[in-house]
Amino acid sequence: MTEAAFRCGFVAVVGRPNVGKSTLTNALIGSKISIVSRKAQTTRHRINGVLTRDHEQFVFVDTPGFQTRHGGAMNKMMNRVVTQTLADVDVVLFVVEAGKWSPGDAKLLQLLHNPTRTILVITKIDQIKNRDTLYPFVQSIAAQFAFDAVVPVSANKRHQLDQLLDEISKRLPENEPYFEADTLTDRPMRFIASELIREKIFRLVGDELPYGCTVVIEQWDETPKGVAIAACVIVERESHRPILLGVGGSHMKRIASEARQDIAKLLDLPVHLEVYIKVRKGWAEKESSLRDLGYE
Repeated sequence: MTEAAFRCGFVAVVGRPNVGKSTLTNALIGSKISIVSRKAQTTRHRINGVLTRDHEQFVFVDTPGFQTRHGGAMNKMMNRVVTQTLADVDVVLFVVEAGKWSPGDAKLLQLLHNPTRTILVITKIDQIKNRDTLYPFVQSIAAQFAFDAVVPVSANKRHQLDQLLDEISKRLPENEPYFEADTLTDRPMRFIASELIREKIFRLVGDELPYGCTVVIEQWDETPKGVAIAACVIVERESHRPILLGVGGSHMKRIASEARQDIAKLLDLPVHLEVYIKVRKGWAEKESSLRDLGYE
């Protein structure tokens, strides 16, 4: 019996902000490589997550949410990441939240070009109270673009994720694997650690702190016994500092504690994490500053 050919390719996960792209990517990979929060536009970078099975390797590209309402250097840069990704991948997952369709979804839909490699993924179906509304909702979207397949999923409940992987696999080209079988992401652990810290910031003070903050790992000393990390949270204004610190430093202590636990779990090593704050005015509005801080 002839052994099945190995399939490998890049899969873009695209959608407007806050439809569940990062949650879906993490669930498909089985590990947390993209940060998640209820605040829109949490993901700012193109992040590749890798899943390898017996005869296939999926390289998922989790992209920033496509922004249609706001300009600015950062949003322009993130939108550029989305459009470039669409041109470079083998399969596109167009992600839409169940029961919710907006002008932002319609705007992003206009960027799709190849129906034969595009799958419509309806997320958060576990949150739909009346399932009878799902079919007409899907039909209204499918009437606007000839998707090659439609898969409703719940990432949190892991509902129909295997079916989605099977649909993606059919559309991957025959290729040798790009990564070793145990690879989870092509991003270095320093980057993942900085993202995990930023996730905790958004979750704890996201309603009070504007998007003008980022995290840079300034020191990473790793030994077989553990990792010592020094991380700098860069904010745009001096008034952001007390928001991040909290009363008696309570916010910063919690951010550092929760991030340290996540990083230690990912590395399977003890972690000592020090987090401090610097003010850098206007960093998010200058493309040169964004490049210096690691933005694409």
